[in-house]
Amino acid sequence: MAATCEPKQDLAVLVREHQSMVYSLALHFLHDPAAAEELAQEVFLQLHANLPRIESGAHAAFWLRRVTCHRCVDRIRRTKQRSEVSLDQFPQLAAPLEEDDPMLSERIRKLVSSLPENLRTAVVLRYQEDLEPEEIAETLNVPVRTVKSHLQKGLALLREKAKSYLREVKE
Repeated sequence: MAATCEPKQDLAVLVREHQSMVYSLALHFLHDPAAAEELAQEVFLQLHANLPRIESGAHAAFWLRRVTCHRCVDRIRRTKQRSEVSLDQFPQLAAPLEEDDPMLSERIRKLVSSLPENLRTAVVLRYQEDLEPEEIAETLNVPVRTVKSHLQKGLALLREKAKSYLREVKE
C-alpha cells in the first residue's frame, strides 16, 4: 500500500478506516474517553513513523490492533488505575443488552473489567473485536495455546462471578 500511494494519502485512508477500532479498543481497556483519544492519537503518530514498513491494509489493521493493545497494557501498568465506568461510555457495546436489562449490561461490563489483565485482554479481543485465537496470539505475541487457556480461564471466572452475582440478586 505504501509503495503505490503517497504516504500522506495512505495515512489519511488508514486513519479513516481504523480510527473507530483503535479508539474502541483503547476505550475498553482504559475506561476513559479522553485517555482513549490520546492513546489513539499516539498510535496513529507511531503508524505515521512506521508507514513505509506497512505492506497492506490487512497488515495495517494487525499492526494497529497490536500496538493499541500493547500501549493500553503499558498505560494500565504505569498508572495502576482502573476506574469504574458507566454504561453510557460504551453505547455501541451495550446496545443489544440495554433494551432488555441495563443493570445486567452494566454488571457484565463490570465483571469483564474485574478479570485479571491477561484474561481480560484475551476475552475482549475475542468477543469484542471478534478475533480468532490465532489472531490474538499474533497480536499479543504469545502462543495460541496460551490464548486458548486465557479464554477458557477468563470465561470460567466470568461464569463463577456471574453465578455469585445471581445468588446475591435472589437473596
